[in-house]
Amino acid sequence: MPVTVLSCADYQQMAWKNGVGSTLEVAAAPVGSGLPDFYWRVSIADVEAEGPFSLFPGVDRVLTLVDGPSMVLAVDGTDYRLTPATPFAFPGESTVSCRLPAGPIRGINVMTRRGRAAASVTVLDVETHRDITVHPGETLLTLALSGQLALSVSELAPVALERLDAVGLGEPGSIRMQGSGTIAEIRIEHQLTD
Repeated sequence: MPVTVLSCADYQQMAWKNGVGSTLEVAAAPVGSGLPDFYWRVSIADVEAEGPFSLFPGVDRVLTLVDGPSMVLAVDGTDYRLTPATPFAFPGESTVSCRLPAGPIRGINVMTRRGRAAASVTVLDVETHRDITVHPGETLLTLALSGQLALSVSELAPVALERLDAVGLGEPGSIRMQGSGTIAEIRIEHQLTD
Protein backbone atom coordinates (compact mmCIF):
# COMPACT_ATOMS: atom_id res chain seq x y z
CA MET A 1 0.00 0.00 0.00
CA PRO A 2 1.47 3.36 -0.96
CA VAL A 3 1.33 6.36 1.34
CA THR A 4 -2.30 7.38 1.82
CA VAL A 5 -3.69 10.60 3.30
CA LEU A 6 -7.01 10.04 5.08
CA SER A 7 -9.12 13.14 5.65
CA CYS A 8 -11.03 13.42 8.92
CA ALA A 9 -13.94 14.79 6.89
CA ASP A 10 -14.21 11.43 5.09
CA TYR A 11 -14.16 9.11 8.13
CA GLN A 12 -17.26 6.92 8.35
CA GLN A 13 -19.49 7.27 11.39
CA MET A 14 -20.37 3.93 12.97
CA ALA A 15 -22.48 2.96 15.96
CA TRP A 16 -20.75 1.54 19.04
CA LYS A 17 -21.19 -2.18 19.57
CA ASN A 18 -23.35 -1.47 22.66
CA GLY A 19 -25.41 1.11 20.74
CA VAL A 20 -25.01 4.01 23.19
CA GLY A 21 -22.69 6.17 21.08
CA SER A 22 -20.83 6.43 17.81
CA THR A 23 -17.29 6.54 16.49
CA LEU A 24 -15.51 7.77 13.38
CA GLU A 25 -13.62 4.92 11.73
CA VAL A 26 -10.18 6.04 10.51
CA ALA A 27 -9.05 2.70 9.06
CA ALA A 28 -9.45 -1.05 9.53
CA ALA A 29 -8.07 -4.26 8.10
CA PRO A 30 -8.99 -6.28 6.21
CA VAL A 31 -10.62 -3.58 4.09
CA GLY A 32 -14.40 -3.84 4.45
CA SER A 33 -14.25 -5.81 7.70
CA GLY A 34 -16.75 -5.14 10.47
CA LEU A 35 -16.70 -5.52 14.24
CA PRO A 36 -16.82 -9.36 14.21
CA ASP A 37 -13.92 -9.89 11.77
CA PHE A 38 -11.42 -6.99 11.82
CA TYR A 39 -7.73 -7.75 12.43
CA TRP A 40 -7.16 -4.16 13.54
CA ARG A 41 -9.23 -1.01 13.71
CA VAL A 42 -8.48 2.64 14.48
CA SER A 43 -11.31 5.04 15.30
CA ILE A 44 -12.04 8.34 17.01
CA ALA A 45 -14.75 8.19 19.67
CA ASP A 46 -16.65 11.01 21.33
CA VAL A 47 -17.61 9.95 24.84
CA GLU A 48 -20.34 12.30 26.01
CA ALA A 49 -21.89 10.29 28.85
CA GLU A 50 -20.67 8.05 31.62
CA GLY A 51 -21.35 4.34 31.37
CA PRO A 52 -20.13 0.90 30.28
CA PHE A 53 -17.80 0.13 27.40
CA SER A 54 -18.55 -2.58 24.84
CA LEU A 55 -17.03 -6.02 25.38
CA PHE A 56 -14.54 -7.24 22.76
CA PRO A 57 -13.27 -10.71 23.75
CA GLY A 58 -9.92 -11.59 22.19
CA VAL A 59 -9.17 -7.95 21.35
CA ASP A 60 -6.57 -5.64 22.86
CA ARG A 61 -7.41 -1.94 23.08
CA VAL A 62 -5.42 1.28 23.43
CA LEU A 63 -7.27 4.51 24.23
CA THR A 64 -5.60 7.93 23.94
CA LEU A 65 -7.43 11.13 24.94
CA VAL A 66 -7.08 13.97 22.43
CA ASP A 67 -9.81 16.33 23.73
CA GLY A 68 -11.02 16.87 27.28
CA PRO A 69 -8.94 17.03 30.46
CA SER A 70 -9.49 13.54 31.88
CA MET A 71 -11.49 10.34 32.08
CA VAL A 72 -11.64 7.70 34.78
CA LEU A 73 -11.84 4.12 33.53
CA ALA A 74 -12.87 1.36 35.90
CA VAL A 75 -11.26 -1.80 34.47
CA ASP A 76 -12.35 -4.97 36.25
CA GLY A 77 -13.01 -2.92 39.40
CA THR A 78 -9.79 -0.87 39.42
CA ASP A 79 -9.90 2.88 38.60
CA TYR A 80 -7.39 4.47 36.20
CA ARG A 81 -7.28 8.21 35.48
CA LEU A 82 -6.56 8.91 31.81
CA THR A 83 -5.03 12.25 30.83
CA PRO A 84 -4.48 13.71 27.34
CA ALA A 85 -1.79 12.27 25.08
CA THR A 86 -1.07 9.30 27.38
CA PRO A 87 -2.05 5.98 25.73
CA PHE A 88 -3.79 3.47 28.01
CA ALA A 89 -3.97 -0.23 27.09
CA PHE A 90 -6.55 -2.72 28.38
CA PRO A 91 -8.07 -6.07 27.33
CA GLY A 92 -11.30 -5.92 25.35
CA GLU A 93 -12.93 -8.66 27.41
CA SER A 94 -12.53 -6.70 30.66
CA THR A 95 -15.55 -5.14 32.32
CA VAL A 96 -14.97 -1.42 31.72
CA SER A 97 -16.99 1.66 32.57
CA CYS A 98 -16.07 5.33 32.47
CA ARG A 99 -16.62 8.46 34.51
CA LEU A 100 -16.19 11.95 33.07
CA PRO A 101 -15.21 14.20 36.01
CA ALA A 102 -14.67 17.24 33.77
CA GLY A 103 -17.16 16.55 30.97
CA PRO A 104 -17.08 14.88 27.55
CA ILE A 105 -13.86 13.64 25.95
CA ARG A 106 -12.66 12.54 22.53
CA GLY A 107 -10.21 9.68 22.17
CA ILE A 108 -8.34 7.62 19.60
CA ASN A 109 -9.36 3.98 20.00
CA VAL A 110 -7.01 1.32 18.60
CA MET A 111 -8.21 -2.29 18.63
CA THR A 112 -6.21 -5.35 17.56
CA ARG A 113 -7.36 -8.95 17.46
CA ARG A 114 -4.94 -11.21 19.32
CA GLY A 115 -3.09 -13.58 17.01
CA ARG A 116 -3.70 -11.23 14.08
CA ALA A 117 -2.13 -7.92 15.12
CA ALA A 118 -0.67 -5.92 17.99
CA ALA A 119 -0.45 -2.14 18.33
CA SER A 120 1.62 0.53 19.99
CA VAL A 121 0.64 4.19 20.25
CA THR A 122 3.12 7.00 20.87
CA VAL A 123 2.35 10.73 21.03
CA LEU A 124 5.23 12.77 19.61
CA ASP A 125 6.09 16.43 19.16
CA VAL A 126 7.23 17.66 15.75
CA GLU A 127 9.57 20.65 15.63
CA THR A 128 10.39 21.62 12.02
CA HIS A 129 10.30 17.94 10.91
CA ARG A 130 10.26 14.31 12.04
CA ASP A 131 11.24 11.34 9.87
CA ILE A 132 9.21 8.16 10.47
CA THR A 133 10.22 4.73 9.17
CA VAL A 134 7.90 1.78 8.58
CA HIS A 135 9.46 -1.64 9.01
CA PRO A 136 8.54 -4.94 7.31
CA GLY A 137 5.47 -6.57 8.83
CA GLU A 138 3.85 -3.41 10.13
CA THR A 139 1.36 -0.74 9.15
CA LEU A 140 1.75 2.84 10.27
CA LEU A 141 -0.99 5.37 10.87
CA THR A 142 0.03 8.89 11.90
CA LEU A 143 -2.70 11.27 13.10
CA ALA A 144 -2.20 15.03 13.26
CA LEU A 145 -3.30 16.15 16.73
CA SER A 146 -2.28 19.82 16.89
CA GLY A 147 -0.28 22.54 15.18
CA GLN A 148 0.52 23.17 11.54
CA LEU A 149 1.72 19.93 9.95
CA ALA A 150 2.34 18.63 6.44
CA LEU A 151 3.31 15.28 4.95
CA SER A 152 6.43 15.19 2.79
CA VAL A 153 7.23 12.16 0.60
CA SER A 154 10.19 12.02 -1.80
CA GLU A 155 10.10 14.78 -4.41
CA LEU A 156 6.35 15.45 -4.11
CA ALA A 157 5.10 18.77 -2.79
CA PRO A 158 4.15 18.70 0.93
CA VAL A 159 0.49 17.93 1.69
CA ALA A 160 -1.03 20.04 4.49
CA LEU A 161 -2.86 18.08 7.18
CA GLU A 162 -5.91 19.22 9.11
CA ARG A 163 -6.42 18.20 12.73
CA LEU A 164 -7.16 14.44 13.01
CA ASP A 165 -6.23 13.74 9.38
CA ALA A 166 -4.19 10.54 9.13
CA VAL A 167 -1.30 9.34 7.02
CA GLY A 168 -1.19 5.60 6.36
CA LEU A 169 1.73 3.51 5.14
CA GLY A 170 1.44 -0.27 4.88
CA GLU A 171 4.80 -1.22 3.38
CA PRO A 172 8.42 -0.55 4.34
CA GLY A 173 9.49 3.00 3.68
CA SER A 174 9.62 6.38 5.31
CA ILE A 175 7.71 9.62 5.48
CA ARG A 176 8.51 13.05 6.86
CA MET A 177 6.16 15.16 8.93
CA GLN A 178 7.00 18.86 8.51
CA GLY A 179 5.98 21.86 10.57
CA SER A 180 5.31 22.19 14.25
CA GLY A 181 2.75 20.27 16.27
CA THR A 182 1.85 16.94 17.84
CA ILE A 183 1.16 13.58 16.21
CA ALA A 184 -0.08 10.19 17.34
CA GLU A 185 2.06 7.43 15.82
CA ILE A 186 0.13 4.14 15.66
CA ARG A 187 2.18 1.10 14.69
CA ILE A 188 0.29 -2.10 13.87
CA GLU A 189 2.42 -5.25 13.91
CA HIS A 190 0.99 -8.00 11.75
CA GLN A 191 0.79 -11.41 13.44
CA LEU A 192 -1.09 -13.46 10.89
CA THR A 193 -1.30 -17.10 11.92
CA ASP A 194 -2.56 -18.50 8.59
